[in-house]
Amino acid sequence: QVRLIESGGGSVQAGGSLRLSCAASARPFSIDTMGWFRQAPGKEREFVAAIRWGGGSPFYADSVKGRFTIARDAAKNTGYLQMNSLKPEDTAVYYCAAGSADVVSTMGGYNSWGQGTQVTVSS
Repeated sequence: QVRLIESGGGSVQAGGSLRLSCAASARPFSIDTMGWFRQAPGKEREFVAAIRWGGGSPFYADSVKGRFTIARDAAKNTGYLQMNSLKPEDTAVYYCAAGSADVVSTMGGYNSWGQGTQVTVSS
């Protein structure tokens, strides 16, 4: 496991943008994937996006495709989630996760989680 520290959450009006960051304390060879999940009040945690540290095409939930962009800076052990054209339904606590997920959209593939950062989008 590694320690993950998220930052960048906040409040924004619909149509606005935010960028989340996730700094990892280390990046063991056993961890090859960084993911972002979110949990809205009263709902289950859901997959948002994921990326392999080694490169390759990122993965996105259908609900954020074309609006969100995931990226990573391997030299800094840091991942990012750029969120554009935000909607009120994007309001949630956003969590970054790290692991060796074969299926990046499932929580079980990640063994390290950040503390979460609140994103609130007003209409």
